[in-house]
Amino acid sequence: MFRTTDTLLIAVMVAAAALTYKTKHDAEDRLREVRKLERSIRYEEDTINVLKADWSLLTQPARLQKLVDTYQSQLNLVPSDPKRLVGIEAIPEKQVSMEDLLAGEAKPQQDGVTTGSVSQ
Repeated sequence: MFRTTDTLLIAVMVAAAALTYKTKHDAEDRLREVRKLERSIRYEEDTINVLKADWSLLTQPARLQKLVDTYQSQLNLVPSDPKRLVGIEAIPEKQVSMEDLLAGEAKPQQDGVTTGSVSQ
């Protein structure tokens, strides 16, 4: 009734149908993943935009001046004196020995130079 070629062709058709079915579902799974990633990216971009808006609100000069006026007694902030500004060459270099560097035991050193605008 069925010849060998008929059986072989039916097997090839079934295999092709199964491959097509599998490929279709794999593509749908990938598309689902892409959409999920796109939603995640959109969410992150929205979060970044909200954070940028928050940052611009928090750093408004009028708001900062109001905070400075409110907490002046605690902060002791004063305007920077232009005479206190110096070039990079005025900053002393740290003296670290080669042995300390190689041993990884170089301790942070503090110098006597006061920086910033905090009145003392």
